[in-house]
Amino acid sequence: MPSAVYERRLVDSETGMSPLVFLPMVVLLSVLAGASVYAGQTAPVDDDADRLAWWREARFGMFIHWGPVSLKGTEIGWSRAGERRGHRSKRGTQIPLEIYDNLYKRFNPTGFDAEEWVQIAKDAGMRYLVFMTKHHDGFANFDSKLTDYKITSPHSPFGRDIVAELAKACHASGLRLGFYYSQPDWHHPHYRTREHGKYVKYLHGQLRELCTNYGKLDIVWFDGLGGSAADWDAPKLIQMIRELQPGTLVNNRCGLPADFDTPEQRIGSFNRERPWETCMTIGRQWAWKPNDQIKSLKECIRTLVQVVGGDGNLLFNVGPMPDGRIEPRQVERLREIGQWLDKYGESIYATRGGPLKPGPAGASTCKGNKAYLHILSWPDAGVFLPPTPREIVECSVLSGGHATLQQTQEGARLWVPPEDRDEIDTIVLLELDASAETITPINWRVPSGSLAFDNPATASNTFRNMAEYRPDKAVDDDERTRWATDAGTNAAWIEVDLGKPTTFNRVRIREAVEYGERIRRFNIEYKVGDEWKVALRGQNVGRQYESGFPAVTARDVRLNIVEATEGPTIWEFQLFDQTD
Repeated sequence: MPSAVYERRLVDSETGMSPLVFLPMVVLLSVLAGASVYAGQTAPVDDDADRLAWWREARFGMFIHWGPVSLKGTEIGWSRAGERRGHRSKRGTQIPLEIYDNLYKRFNPTGFDAEEWVQIAKDAGMRYLVFMTKHHDGFANFDSKLTDYKITSPHSPFGRDIVAELAKACHASGLRLGFYYSQPDWHHPHYRTREHGKYVKYLHGQLRELCTNYGKLDIVWFDGLGGSAADWDAPKLIQMIRELQPGTLVNNRCGLPADFDTPEQRIGSFNRERPWETCMTIGRQWAWKPNDQIKSLKECIRTLVQVVGGDGNLLFNVGPMPDGRIEPRQVERLREIGQWLDKYGESIYATRGGPLKPGPAGASTCKGNKAYLHILSWPDAGVFLPPTPREIVECSVLSGGHATLQQTQEGARLWVPPEDRDEIDTIVLLELDASAETITPINWRVPSGSLAFDNPATASNTFRNMAEYRPDKAVDDDERTRWATDAGTNAAWIEVDLGKPTTFNRVRIREAVEYGERIRRFNIEYKVGDEWKVALRGQNVGRQYESGFPAVTARDVRLNIVEATEGPTIWEFQLFDQTD
């Protein structure tokens, strides 16, 4: 899986907009030629664009994490207590090793129906399915001849090969099939020991079984937890996979870049050259969790739009229940997504991201001469398009209603009446006189007007000192990036240098509530000499907190989180000088 080792984030598209949105569409012809070298690494093992063609067109797939741990409702793998060779122990609910490793003896999912799972995926508009064959806990959901720790063990009351049944159902329905396989294995006696070579032989043997015994395979999805190519003898392993399953795609978690990247629980950055796929949960946990918080339809659709608008795929995870059924709440949400795609799928499937890169206001996709603007939040004055060499020959609203486009020598104003805007996503179709795919993609950023925007920021703590969670991420007007602090942090501050004495009287704070509403008490403070004075005291920030206070003038200001239940994490910290 996708594991708890990775700090996670989820886009929050609910944002306030400034009065104008400027969409510069400066056009340059571009040629997207070949696969680029990625992050200083070697090119993909097999630079064959034809293998990626179906995957790029599919755009949306189902991820499934499931196993005996569903009996406990805790996270898969990571809730197994005990030594984890090569990895730090995780905090949280721990199941004693002797209990966790024997759960499979009680795991009897008689409600499992592979055909029903496949139908749910198809009803959701998903074009492929990736199933967890083995996680870090070492339990095999298939009939491996190399271990007795498996679903077909004599000790298993279920005794059926789940992978075989699911593969058969996918092949019969035409749904593309992928296998997730974790190289780390905390159950295997030789993993990360002096005899690790024996484990590598076991790993290769299990991949040979998966590539030999279950028919055509479209994706092998590794999860190496940062392990190197040498840890798994990856060149030899991937060569074997290519020989046994020539058309199979391989992800980048085996120590080699392979075919595509896999940002986890966050939306990847815009990239048309290096294929990528965001993997994300429908709730908060990869494995099934009782009463888990399920994402709203708005969150799901907006996440899909932002991912595809960045030229990526979305692999959306569900965790079936202990009885083998996918939870009805999850099924309902998936079918709602499918209904949306039935109406607007032309703006998602077989499109490329751009020409506008995703931003707080929305995203865009394109296909041939068509550009689809996904407007997620409309400014009062409408959307403005500067002059472009491409002529817009027609403008319409896919989600219904009317759009007007007023063109002058200075540009064009795009307007959709409020009553014709869709609450989730207003999709405006622009038909051009030439291909939209040749337009060089450009940034689409809506300035908030925050006085803190793009100013130097410091903080008392940053999650694992990682650059992607620095304090400046909370003042960048980008609600896909955030400042985060280490686990166990119960108090923290973020300070902004405004550059000169500046007057402000209003604050807006967006907490990353996807990880819990953690902030309990905070102050907005400003510096006078060497002393910090309080401008505002507050409680419980939540998704969005906004409040005015008597105007103060200062150069240095900070959000001082006095009390938090867990490490605070903030999408945006914004300051304004406003007169009510």
